[in-house]
Amino acid sequence: MADSNAKMTQATPQEVIISVVAGLFAPLLAIFLIVQLVLGIQQDQQPDATSEAAQKATLARIKPVAQLAALDASAPKVEKSGQEVYDAVCASCHTPGALGAPRFDNKGDWTGRLGQGYDTLIKHAIEGIRQMPARGGDGDLSDIEVARAVAYMANSAGANFKAPEAAAPAAATVSAKPDPAKGKAVYDANCAVCHATGVAGAPKAGDKAAWSARMSQGYAGLYDNALKGIGGMPAKGGNADLPDADLANAVGYLFAEAGGKL
Repeated sequence: MADSNAKMTQATPQEVIISVVAGLFAPLLAIFLIVQLVLGIQQDQQPDATSEAAQKATLARIKPVAQLAALDASAPKVEKSGQEVYDAVCASCHTPGALGAPRFDNKGDWTGRLGQGYDTLIKHAIEGIRQMPARGGDGDLSDIEVARAVAYMANSAGANFKAPEAAAPAAATVSAKPDPAKGKAVYDANCAVCHATGVAGAPKAGDKAAWSARMSQGYAGLYDNALKGIGGMPAKGGNADLPDADLANAVGYLFAEAGGKL
């Protein structure tokens, strides 16, 4: 029988450390494998970021709310029609009737207002009234554009207001007397393709009969037509880079060939 008083063998510190590490290894390995599994699943479920559609969607999400637009301040203003102003500025309130705005195409909402007259409605729209800001909140709208929008909305509810039309463009002016001699070269290079053959109804150079009806417009009228285009003839005969002075000389040449006096 073994001696009951025999001393038990004591573990060394190194053995204790090895036992602890061995005991932790299995749980740590399990945690590592679980993390790797989760990461693998997430990787498989990541949305496509390489296709064109995915890139467009990303750009749309990060697109700034406000954007700058480079505009030419010297460019002539192109006035909008009543419908264009309504769609861009007025529809947000006048379609649902927000803030008490009379709804588009709703005769009941407009009945009391139409009796005030067109001029009064325009005045209210320009200056603002009650909860509607001046010019519908768009300070860039001209009085004519506001008047057109008012007519467009009121007429949808039974009015018969006549919206202001665009002013007729001023006739082009020629700063200097044209030189037909110089115009001959410009004609040969730019105008002869049509005016030498009469293609597309163009009056032939020197054909007084073909030019007779046009000569009543005078040189200034013919120049204006050539500058802006008329009928089948494009502006500046299709050469947008043609200097005005050269165009004037070419028109002068054709005018003189048709018997006109400059």
